Amino acid sequence: MLTIAASGMAFSGCIASAADFAFTTPMPPGVVAPDSVETRLGTLKIFGGFPDKDSVQKLYDNLDFQQAVQAYLLALPVVNQVGNRDGILSLGPANTTVPIWETMVDSRTIELTANNNTPYTWFWLDLRDGPVVVESPPNVLGVSNDMWYNWVGDVGLAGPDKGKGGKFLFLPPGYKGDIPDGYFIMRPASSAVWLAWRSFLVDGDPKPGVEAVKKLTKIYRLKDAANPPKLTFVDMSSKPFNMVAPADYRFWELLDKVVQEEPTDSVDATTLGFWNAIGIRKGQAFAPDARMKKILAETAIVGDATARAIMYRWRGADGYWYPDDPKSHWRLGFIGGYQFKENGARLLNGYAGFFFYATGVTPAMDSRIIGEGSQYMAMFVDSKGDVLDGGKNYKLTLPKDIPVRNFWSVIVYDNQTRSMLQTDQRFPSVSSQTKGVQTNVDGSVDVYFGPTPPPGKEINWVQTVPDKSWNILLRLYGPEKAWFDKIWRPGEIELQR
Repeated sequence: MLTIAASGMAFSGCIASAADFAFTTPMPPGVVAPDSVETRLGTLKIFGGFPDKDSVQKLYDNLDFQQAVQAYLLALPVVNQVGNRDGILSLGPANTTVPIWETMVDSRTIELTANNNTPYTWFWLDLRDGPVVVESPPNVLGVSNDMWYNWVGDVGLAGPDKGKGGKFLFLPPGYKGDIPDGYFIMRPASSAVWLAWRSFLVDGDPKPGVEAVKKLTKIYRLKDAANPPKLTFVDMSSKPFNMVAPADYRFWELLDKVVQEEPTDSVDATTLGFWNAIGIRKGQAFAPDARMKKILAETAIVGDATARAIMYRWRGADGYWYPDDPKSHWRLGFIGGYQFKENGARLLNGYAGFFFYATGVTPAMDSRIIGEGSQYMAMFVDSKGDVLDGGKNYKLTLPKDIPVRNFWSVIVYDNQTRSMLQTDQRFPSVSSQTKGVQTNVDGSVDVYFGPTPPPGKEINWVQTVPDKSWNILLRLYGPEKAWFDKIWRPGEIELQR
């Protein structure tokens, strides 16, 4: 028997169950939480629908962890850009410092999947002091992205100047001033803006294109148009240099720096919500307590590992160039186009995987126009689906009549840095630009990979490193109809016994 006193009234009797009351509704399965349940978090105890203190702590730790992993994957584009920007600005201030790889990017440059086929010009603009003009030279192929990795516009052959060169006016976010005539207008969503272009070889020589870039490129604030400052070109070829951001706890500090510095109008509410949930909020100090710091340090590790799993072991046929052939491992560069969307939905894995692995987005890289632009195909495993082991020997066969109007290349990248594999070779690649590249009697080309070259095949060989794994990008510049129709098809990477 139990006596309960309430509001001066006393009741005596047995404890009643819900079924004893006049007004009850049978509950369908799944509505009422059990008093105790076993989960991957351990035992959760829930009294009458209310989690107990220990369960609440477990659940919040798990929620913070989950939200932080998602925040990490959504922040990969931004922090990718921070690594790019901070590396470049270590050479000198924005708007006046112009790094250029006069004899192509080589393996000493640590940058996400840069290529060694053409000279790069690569610099950052700062619009905080007003509009900035960029005068581009002719015969370049370039792109501009903002700090959030939005595509701003193309410059050169794929841009409005059609490769003739032109004046591009970059306006600060929210700019309300007068806009003069005579410019191609660019409207980035951030004050920090990245611009890069390639010049091209002339009869195998990069020098004419580089000289034109150095002679004709101008960068200046619009208000300084009458007296543009002199630019400082820095030749980065063969110099040790890093543009890849850290993947540890510092990742969060770099993200917070961008959120505080830049307008966030172009960032969707859900992404900002994930960042907000872990303490990265515009106008507020990022100051996690010891518990949250520990979670964020771990989620940086898990987030990085998750991005590697997504990119290197893609699940689903939508990421493959030959989706109907389960034995083919050729991967698409873009999944859901350069905006990583399908029917209005963000393809989250394609988005995170790309920005973990690569640099730069533009419709030109994703266009499928015969004879124009370029196509990128990645390979992370051999023909059996096994990791590419730097201590073993492999062969890739490209059948005859490689369908390109311009040239093709195969470049080897380090799975750790997603940058060119560092070995005794300055350029870890084989391409149609490789002097003396060997062609088989039937017109096909064999590319060899391994720690030592097959006898007599040194020109067609790329060195790899024992105890390191690697991947490749096959690039087709000016791809022809046989590629898009899938009539011509590259071989798989075959392990050699």
